[in-house]
Amino acid sequence: MRGGRLPWVICASAIVLEVVTLSLALVNRSVQEDPFFLIVALIMIAGYTTIGALIASRTSGNAVGWLLMTVGVGFLLGGFTDEYLRYAAAHGRLGQPVTTFIAWLTNWIFFIVVVPVPWIMLLFPSGSLPSRRWRPVGAAIAVLSLLVLAASILNPGEIDADLPGQQTLLNPTGVPGLEDVIRIVFTVGGFALLGLGFLSVAALVLRFRRSTGEERQQMRWFVAAVSLATPLLIGAIVTGWGLEGDETSTINDLIFFAFFVVLGIGFPAACAVAILRYRLYDLDVVVKKTVLYAIVAIVFMAVFFAFAVLVGRAVIEANPLAIAASVAMGVAVWPAIRLARRVADRLVYGRRATPYEVLSEFSHRVGGSYASEDVLPRMAAILAGAVGATRAIVWLRIGGQLRPAGIAPDAGPAPDAVPLRGDDLPLLPTDVAIDVRDQGALLGALAVDMPANDPMNPSRERLIRDLASQAGLVLRNVRLIEELRASRQRLVAAQDEERRRLERNIHDGAQQQLVALTVKARLLEQLAEKDPSNARAMAAQIQEDTATALDDLRDLARGIYPPLLADKGLPAALSAQARKSPVPVEVEADEIGRYSQDVEAAIYFSCLEALQNVTKYAEATRVTISLEGTDGTLVFAVADDGIGFDPTTRSSGTGLQGIADRMDALGGTFEVVSAAGAGTRVLGRVPIR
Repeated sequence: MRGGRLPWVICASAIVLEVVTLSLALVNRSVQEDPFFLIVALIMIAGYTTIGALIASRTSGNAVGWLLMTVGVGFLLGGFTDEYLRYAAAHGRLGQPVTTFIAWLTNWIFFIVVVPVPWIMLLFPSGSLPSRRWRPVGAAIAVLSLLVLAASILNPGEIDADLPGQQTLLNPTGVPGLEDVIRIVFTVGGFALLGLGFLSVAALVLRFRRSTGEERQQMRWFVAAVSLATPLLIGAIVTGWGLEGDETSTINDLIFFAFFVVLGIGFPAACAVAILRYRLYDLDVVVKKTVLYAIVAIVFMAVFFAFAVLVGRAVIEANPLAIAASVAMGVAVWPAIRLARRVADRLVYGRRATPYEVLSEFSHRVGGSYASEDVLPRMAAILAGAVGATRAIVWLRIGGQLRPAGIAPDAGPAPDAVPLRGDDLPLLPTDVAIDVRDQGALLGALAVDMPANDPMNPSRERLIRDLASQAGLVLRNVRLIEELRASRQRLVAAQDEERRRLERNIHDGAQQQLVALTVKARLLEQLAEKDPSNARAMAAQIQEDTATALDDLRDLARGIYPPLLADKGLPAALSAQARKSPVPVEVEADEIGRYSQDVEAAIYFSCLEALQNVTKYAEATRVTISLEGTDGTLVFAVADDGIGFDPTTRSSGTGLQGIADRMDALGGTFEVVSAAGAGTRVLGRVPIR
């Protein structure tokens, strides 16, 4: 059996034995003798066994969980053996072998309740000693514990059991010849173990003083419980040993009961707080299940205990009260489970409770006046808190990619953008991803990484889908803002690049030519009087250079806004550019009139960009540019018979992105239709008035 299952098998067995022990207590009528002690004992057994099983099953190499379980199971075995012996004595079964064996257990079983306590203080919370210097203390506790245990097993005489009718049982493993030695072992070993117990308290305090950060917070509550239990134990020893009188006896009982409450409830409660609030051993999520089952069990025990106190033995007998008790416990099942689930959720997840609350908080946050760059991180934080994820990411579709736009918590590097293939959700580097759509269009995704000890389940996945259904409009708005921001950045970058290109062309071209013309003009002035023939040649050369500079300036002006486009419109300007293309180009532009300057410029430069892509990449033999104006829309298309490509696997370059930006600026649309071996068709539509 795997180590992770064995603690829970022991815990389940303890629950069964606890029910048996309670049944025996009802039959023996010992429940009514000290009900407050019984309540604390039940809580103690449940706390030590469940918290111990939780730690032992989830942490390897840490003995704290097993020690806690040992205390709980040992205390339960002690209660069971006492109740069984009382039952056996009342029914004349003291002579049976089973009764003798259980009586023998009673003689020393208390020991396994006491010995683990100093070890817990020595090892909490890491499972190791504070330092090497404490190894002798641990070794001394182990050796003395074994000696005292052996002395208890070999101690001759009567077994210390509360049997009715002054009945007695002898220890079957007692050795009369060792009575004096055993008495010395009890005296010396008892005092030594008591002193070592106080040293364990000192070790815990020293570890706490040296701790920092999260470890200090984890230890704080446990140290507080130990600090309260220590003076109570000293008070119980002082008032119970060497002092006389009824009042002193009452004080001793009260102090011992207070010590028992701190030891039985305070220790496991402090461990639970360290786990729940300060993530000790990273068990804050797993403990939810333990809390749920423990609350249900406590509710049933409370109902059982109430009927036991009220009607006593009558509950066990076959009469209408037994039927009423069964009906009451059956009716309490569903409310107990609902209450337990709500309390467990609140303890473990804080504000994360019901899906309704999560959706309400989500709607409230989305409706708030948050900046666009803050909406998606807030959405990721709500998502992570809603399902208990270690990380939540809101992916946003920008162009042909999914980009991580909101991450919670934002520690660690963000994942890279993921390219899209069509309108399907790609494989994302997360455990669970749910697509976000609006009117059928993919806008993004909600993705979470779940802890290994608390994986995704159908209810949480349904909650994520509900959140995704509400997130569509939000992602669409944020996407529009992001695309607008990216478009503005590209336009600014394009303007800067164009300005640098113009500056470079003017500096390297026209400016140099004009400087040369200035120098030649000065030479002409000097040659006019001295050498007329050379002066005429220089004048002719200046005329040629002037014409060249003028042509360069015209070409530069055409790059800004072609004069032919301004004078004669799109068909003439595109036809002129087609004649310069190394690939044969046919322009189809029948009955195309004149349009606004911004529309004509956008289509003209878009077609030139498409032609440039054909020349660079298409390996085409023929290109067709078509223009058509219908129903208030001017449509252009640039089609080639080249090698084509797959648009779903290749992202758009700066050229195609520039065409898209031009179309978006005019409220138009743009698409690329292509396939491997089938050529490419660039299509754009611009509304016209």
